[in-house]
Amino acid sequence: MKSIQSNIKKAKGYLDKNHCIAVPTETVYGLAGNAYSDISVKKIFNLKKRPVNNPLIVHYYDINKLKKDCHINNNFKKLYRKFSPGPISFILKLKKNSKISKFVTNNQNSLAVRFPKHALFRKLLKHLNYPLAAPSANISNRLSSVQASEVKEEFGSKIKYILNGGKCKIGLESTIISLLNKPVILRFGGLDVSKIKKILKKKISIKTNLKNKISPGQFPLHYSPGIPLRMNANKSKKGEAFVLIKKRKITYKNYYYLSKKNDLQQSAKNLYSLLRKIKKDGYKMIAVEKIQNKGIGRAINDRLNRASKY
Repeated sequence: MKSIQSNIKKAKGYLDKNHCIAVPTETVYGLAGNAYSDISVKKIFNLKKRPVNNPLIVHYYDINKLKKDCHINNNFKKLYRKFSPGPISFILKLKKNSKISKFVTNNQNSLAVRFPKHALFRKLLKHLNYPLAAPSANISNRLSSVQASEVKEEFGSKIKYILNGGKCKIGLESTIISLLNKPVILRFGGLDVSKIKKILKKKISIKTNLKNKISPGQFPLHYSPGIPLRMNANKSKKGEAFVLIKKRKITYKNYYYLSKKNDLQQSAKNLYSLLRKIKKDGYKMIAVEKIQNKGIGRAINDRLNRASKY
């Protein structure tokens, strides 16, 4: 317990001085900085080599802390009550007097917000008097990090501190829904869209490639392992690593398994680490077998599709 407290204290110390640190969430690790500070937010963009027109998600402890910055509507309240804290991000209208850095929002009057579930991150947020902008802790367009060692690989000594919370439970980024007008899904992620529909009891449109970037995760090339990847493969070609959704009786050196028994949840959790491993093992190409496009499988396919634009 003492070490947790001292780690939180250390993390807070760096954040208070406008430094960026890595934080664990239930989805992926985040590169966090004070969302009210232009200095911190600029550091996030520089470290990630992220395009400035790609807005950031801001993480809050609870709805009370959010009310300073955003207008709350009924659709948001319904979803917040059911799914937050958890792997869902909301696009809301920003209040005119909000202290959120204009660099977070790409100068727009909307904000992507989330309430993370990871206990350690929640403890940290509770100790701060500002919310944290925290996109995934990776260089832009690359694979997200799902454990502290991967953050270290990405940034080395360029970031001051990694708050180590173990391996992320979900392994894919949050689902993003815009609630500015009619509900619109902007990114598939850790929360199944069908669950959102059940709560809102209304049709939800899906627009995962908007030209006007009000949400992260919408660029054509993203989540890339840094080598060519092809989807829906029946077999591998010479020199390709072959990613399979379940264990086979006959196995070959180039076979990599996302799960033992065609488990989509487990596949999501293992996806990024497995793709990293394949590149480390020296393969120059990846083939992935067809993955069911349902539940979190839609998010897996979205990530693979963007990775395939290499």
